Amino acid sequence: MCNIYSSRKSRLIHLTALIVCIGCSLDVQAKSFIRTAFFDEYPSAIGTRLDTLTNVPPTKVNHCGVCHFNFDGGGNRNKYGEDIEVALDDYGKDYIAAIQSVAWNDSDGDGSPNEIEITDNMTSYDNTPTFPGLTVGNVGGVSLVDTNEISGHLTPSSGVDETDPTVTLYTPNGGETATGNAATTISWLANDASGIAGVDIYVSLDSGASYTPVANNIPNTGNFTWYVSNRPTSNAMIKVEAIDNAGNEGEDESDAVFAIVSPGGGLVPTTLRDFDLSGSQPLVDSGLPQEQPSNCANCHGGYSDEHEPYHNWMGSMMAQAALDMIFLANMTIANQDAPDSGDLCLRCHNSRGWLDGRSTPTDGSQMTDLDMAGVSCDLCHRMVDPVYQPGISPAADEGILDDLENVPTHQGNGMFVFDPKAHRRGPFADSVSPHIDLVSPFHQNSAVCGTCHDVSNPVFIRNGTNAEYIHNDFDTPPDTDSTDILMPVERTYSEWLHSAYNSSNGVYAPQFAGNKEGGMVVSCQDCHMPDILGQGCDPTQFPDVAMRPDLPLHDLTGGSTWLPNLLPGVFTNELGAAEAAALSNGVFRAEYMLRHAARMKAEKVGDELRVTVINETGHKLPSGYPEGRRIWINVRFYDGSDTLLEELGGYDYDTGVLNTDTTVYEIHPGIGTNLAAILNELNDDLPEPFEPGPSLHFVLNNQVYEDNRIPPRGFSNAEFEEFGGAPVGHHYDDGQYWDESYFTLPTGAVRADVQLYYQSTSKEFIEFLRDENHTDTKGQELYDLWNDNGKCPPT
Repeated sequence: MCNIYSSRKSRLIHLTALIVCIGCSLDVQAKSFIRTAFFDEYPSAIGTRLDTLTNVPPTKVNHCGVCHFNFDGGGNRNKYGEDIEVALDDYGKDYIAAIQSVAWNDSDGDGSPNEIEITDNMTSYDNTPTFPGLTVGNVGGVSLVDTNEISGHLTPSSGVDETDPTVTLYTPNGGETATGNAATTISWLANDASGIAGVDIYVSLDSGASYTPVANNIPNTGNFTWYVSNRPTSNAMIKVEAIDNAGNEGEDESDAVFAIVSPGGGLVPTTLRDFDLSGSQPLVDSGLPQEQPSNCANCHGGYSDEHEPYHNWMGSMMAQAALDMIFLANMTIANQDAPDSGDLCLRCHNSRGWLDGRSTPTDGSQMTDLDMAGVSCDLCHRMVDPVYQPGISPAADEGILDDLENVPTHQGNGMFVFDPKAHRRGPFADSVSPHIDLVSPFHQNSAVCGTCHDVSNPVFIRNGTNAEYIHNDFDTPPDTDSTDILMPVERTYSEWLHSAYNSSNGVYAPQFAGNKEGGMVVSCQDCHMPDILGQGCDPTQFPDVAMRPDLPLHDLTGGSTWLPNLLPGVFTNELGAAEAAALSNGVFRAEYMLRHAARMKAEKVGDELRVTVINETGHKLPSGYPEGRRIWINVRFYDGSDTLLEELGGYDYDTGVLNTDTTVYEIHPGIGTNLAAILNELNDDLPEPFEPGPSLHFVLNNQVYEDNRIPPRGFSNAEFEEFGGAPVGHHYDDGQYWDESYFTLPTGAVRADVQLYYQSTSKEFIEFLRDENHTDTKGQELYDLWNDNGKCPPT
């Protein structure tokens, strides 16, 4: 084993004053209660660095750095703060009892109990009191303080330790073979007289020329279970780096290379490289973990179901994205068809776990309970505009973007840029907030929504003017992240981008506009987060918070009306009565949105009934994921005695079968002729060969066979063709945002009832998810839920 030592002190990151606290109010009740209790319990700490920092600007009087990374309080808690939070739940908000209960914990794992760190006061050590929740391994996460003032007061010590830890890597040390998506053990021995504060593990795929993180700041247990990312190579190496409590580092790496091999399987030989995309990367750019939304609820929930952010967010399918059973069943088949394609899904649906390195295997099996918050508060409010605009973007964004290896050039595919420092962003300069609050115009721009609502398959690229997209070389990252080049899966953002809504004036849509002046809507947020009269945080905690007429309602409403009410009965541990009530309210809002998404006109024209459907949305009607989602016209003709003569577009609620003798608005992607031949060549043992044509295998689809969905106002054939969203098999003139259907009048008809129905999930798709699943039971579980609960009836 080759021991490699380093005296770098890179963990003691110097934070300069890049951040401005906008409208922060530090007189917060929760803060004053816990802070007062702490210094009542530990009066000897009053006046020490645990109370006030004055030597190095910025001065911090009565700071909150004992419990919080943000020394002004709020946001992510450090290890001591997390222990206090758990204890408060156990002791019914008895602050003194909670503090006493963790006194002899070693919250930050530096070898010294909290009581010693807080009370020693230089009796046994030279540098006490020290911060009980901070170590050299996590001090880089602090904000609003210069770390030079606290870096010597993290772990109790006597004298100056300049000796590096000794590290010996045992396995893998060269010559082994690891399998992608499977578990293997990394083992090591690390020692230091002052104790090991934390261990980082890295992997190299190029014989040690470069390394990327496998695990950050883990305990020095001597072994770690590594789920190997499926990036095959014969030149893999592991490096283990240990940091002691004085900030000294030592490391050891594999003596020789070992191999990583693909586990095989799949209908196409994809690996994780095929789905490598731009933006923040797992562990490399993740920084502090996303805050749990339940913590955000301490200030942003519990005071008004009508307008508070938390209740309304909780009732959305964005909040439940990780629990969406349709998504889970579909991801299983995607991984079966194209190994590692699930990584593309997990970026948005489980962003916390994805960023923190738990997306391998790509079936999501290593996600924890804390990763189930879906599209969380922190994901959106720590998102950075990938296009830096001096004087407009927060100044901190420039450095974050400079640190990225690949900054996204297009919106979509979950290619978000994430602030590693937990600085929250929002559109208002007059907010009242105990945490860092950066003014970000990006958060009122549809581009933030486009991050996840334009989805492309990076395996397939446009082939000139041919309808069939061709595959990249397998096991190779895509050369582009452009929606103009990659195979479209969803194009909701691009549809808006090339509509009349994306203009200075927008479109008159008072049914969606909330408090927008004149009923005009422009952005995605104008419809899906309409302005209302309300307060963004609890006025009992923040008496100065304004009652504002432009508070964005955090409902994020879409068109899902069937699944939300069923989730609490399936995920009983994750969703309780409060979540069930929020989801029920969300369904009510979704039904409203669907009722106003289109208008219809019906008139007799000769021997026919002409039905005109007018799209009142800022995207296609319908939009979003293509599988199973459809809208259709139902017509019932009656004679003079009110007897039903004929029904077109009838739906059988008992079987879930739609009679398609009507106009059905939907998209049919599928498998092209060339790809079908490739699939058959790669898989000669299939029970039936692949045939070109429409398909529900979304990760294999490389051609659109039909798309008659109604475009939005401002539609242009040329512009929609550019991003892969042009109609197929149906014609719309430029500027057309309606469609006309003609139905022959049966003899004796004197009256017609016309309805427009929407269905988010069809019988055919549900049965596909059941029948094509050869891996787990998710498809069968979804089918049973569908079969026993109304079969996703149309709205």
